[in-house]
Amino acid sequence: MKKCSASYVGSGIMKSGLRIVYENVFTLFNFLNFSIAALLLAVGAYSNILFILIVLANIVIGTAQELKAKRLVEKLTLLNRPLVRICRDGKEYEVSAEEITEGDVMVLRSGDQVCNDAIVSEGMLEVNESLLTGECDAVVKEEGSSLLSGSSVISGKAYAEVVHVGEENYVRRISAEVKKSKKPESELLDSMNKVTRLTGFLIFPLGILLFLESFVFRGDAVNLSVISSSAALLGMLPKGLVLLISVSLAAGVIRLAKMKILIQDIYSLESLSHVDVLCFDKTGTLTDGTLRVVSVIPYSQVSEGEMAALIKSYFFAADDNNTTFQALRKVFGEEQIYRSVKKIPFSSKRKWGSVSFADEGSVFIGAPEKLLPEIPDNVRSELEAGRRVVSIGYYGDKWEDEKILPAEIRPLYFVSMEDSIRRGVENTMAFFQREGINIKVISGDHVKTASVAAKKAGISGWKNAVDMSLLERDEDLKQICDKYTVFARVSPDQKKALIKAFKNKGHRVAMTGDGVNDLLAMRESDCSIAVCDGSDASRQIAQVVMLGSDFTGLPYVVMEGRRVVNNVTRTAGVFFIKTVYSLIVSLFCIAVNIPFPFIPLQITLVDAFMEAYPSFLTVFESDTRKIEGSFLRKVIIEAFPFGMAVAMMIAVVSQTAPFSQGQISTVTYIMLISISYMAVLKSCVPFNKLRAFICVTIVVGISGILTTAPWMFNIGTVNIHMALYMMTALIIAAVLIFAIRVVIKKMNKYILGNMKKEGDHDRNRNNSFKHDTRSS
Repeated sequence: MKKCSASYVGSGIMKSGLRIVYENVFTLFNFLNFSIAALLLAVGAYSNILFILIVLANIVIGTAQELKAKRLVEKLTLLNRPLVRICRDGKEYEVSAEEITEGDVMVLRSGDQVCNDAIVSEGMLEVNESLLTGECDAVVKEEGSSLLSGSSVISGKAYAEVVHVGEENYVRRISAEVKKSKKPESELLDSMNKVTRLTGFLIFPLGILLFLESFVFRGDAVNLSVISSSAALLGMLPKGLVLLISVSLAAGVIRLAKMKILIQDIYSLESLSHVDVLCFDKTGTLTDGTLRVVSVIPYSQVSEGEMAALIKSYFFAADDNNTTFQALRKVFGEEQIYRSVKKIPFSSKRKWGSVSFADEGSVFIGAPEKLLPEIPDNVRSELEAGRRVVSIGYYGDKWEDEKILPAEIRPLYFVSMEDSIRRGVENTMAFFQREGINIKVISGDHVKTASVAAKKAGISGWKNAVDMSLLERDEDLKQICDKYTVFARVSPDQKKALIKAFKNKGHRVAMTGDGVNDLLAMRESDCSIAVCDGSDASRQIAQVVMLGSDFTGLPYVVMEGRRVVNNVTRTAGVFFIKTVYSLIVSLFCIAVNIPFPFIPLQITLVDAFMEAYPSFLTVFESDTRKIEGSFLRKVIIEAFPFGMAVAMMIAVVSQTAPFSQGQISTVTYIMLISISYMAVLKSCVPFNKLRAFICVTIVVGISGILTTAPWMFNIGTVNIHMALYMMTALIIAAVLIFAIRVVIKKMNKYILGNMKKEGDHDRNRNNSFKHDTRSS
């Protein structure tokens, strides 16, 4: 029967176009801004509604960028659209998943994703339903058994009749997300959610208090009360930062898509940039998965051709079709000489499989240490050379128990095989190691095979290898995960446990895999990566798919993520200055019963020139330094001194300046612009041509607008006394900013130092406890 191959790269967790539009329009930020605009419109303050143009630009640009990224990703997906093997009219075809109808018969093999609910009509499978049930144990499916969409085939081959399609599938009914990767852990997204919650909590009570104080206690007109309180509320919203993040990530996704790297969720780009432990499966990931038989070693008890017919019959009957069995078939051939009566498919968990024949006994294939009590020296030398060795054995009776092996298996052959390292892997490993990212190899192969592969790939520490099959069940993985580089003979549930152990040690972990045995580990990791020529299931849940199966592109993903995070972090501090001073000044105005010193139009001008203009021009610069520290902590620390300086200068000027109210308004606004400009200058260090151009054009642009239309922004003429006053105040503000920065730096260093001491103390206490326990 014709053997078909299928590729299955779904669009993963990419959002629909309608969903992208919805999420860009219906946000808390937009609701607050449009609410403020509606109030200003109601009182006729039309010129002060110009800020809504920035909000609309945010919506349009953000939506357009995400839609562009979605279209490009979908084009790549179409090149690898879901194809499923089905049997119609006695012939096998490949059709798209959407073309399957009820009653079609799917042909399922190891590594396939079950895309529709079905009932096994012929054959036997071992199925992983962990993505549905959370249970990692393989489930045997025989004739009459139900198969659930969202599960994946571990081993075996079967024909299954489709009983549900589309929304009727089990996986659709229980959750639209069950087959997908877990929600990406995005620090940028989490940080903006925290800011949204904080501003959403404060903005309503502060707005009401500012309005009531102006309208009731000071007796201002309704329109003046609305304008004054609206300016304070607008200042608390870092409107452009959300757009900056989404546009930066979407642009990164587009660039990587052109390199045949599929990012299945916009925030997954950021996830990989934070990783400090990168785990690789060996076979099919570090290596290209094509095995070559080096030698066939007959066992001393085997005569020439004695078991040839049985072995050929085994490979004809076996449903296993991975690269190992493909290589073995080329050497031994396949022919139906004897009729099979019982098949136990090979699985990575058992590490063996068998076929029993009527009145002719059973043939076993598996790892030598599983089939034999002792490995011969000539076979051990092959293992020492880093080659994969498969043992072929014979048992003189039928065998049906899938959990244990018969006591006496007669060894027939040992087959030595090796696979090739993928193109570009050495350079990729060298890059990650230079960047301080720990490389770990997690493999189901023999410890020597995995270790030699790590050596060939250029992974330092390849000698630090451990055989996980020899560890006790209650072994503390947290104690060994940092000690070793190569983990061999690892079962699928041990892979997941290792990833969890790395995370419990405080690491950010990425897992790269290609097979069903990698699924649990990939799902547990912070960022999952799959190669295109891997299994359907691994590509389905991966956040990053290397469509060319070429790891030379992986460093570009890390660098693109770093570029986005570093550039956003550098400019985000300027956005939060307004949030800091607006909150403090609002509380001050409520306390001393004075109006908020700015109007919405003035805030809009500062937003445009001090936030949007420099950040969007510099956000695509190539800043690929390693990401350190918390995003929100860093930007707040950067913004707080400038925001505090603005607030303190406003408080001092409003209460002590020897000027009229109109002159005080002019002085405070120019000081706001000047201090914000200091922050822009700080964010542009070190200067280059682009940054210097930005700084010059900010001064030219904002000066030109204020000089041309001062009346629009409530700006009066500046006399010599006002100029001298502002110069003195700005010098004081600069000194104040420097002093606050020094204090924050020392406090931060003190806090981090104490945290480190507490961590060292806890480690010493744990080590002491373990020593005492061992002594006891």
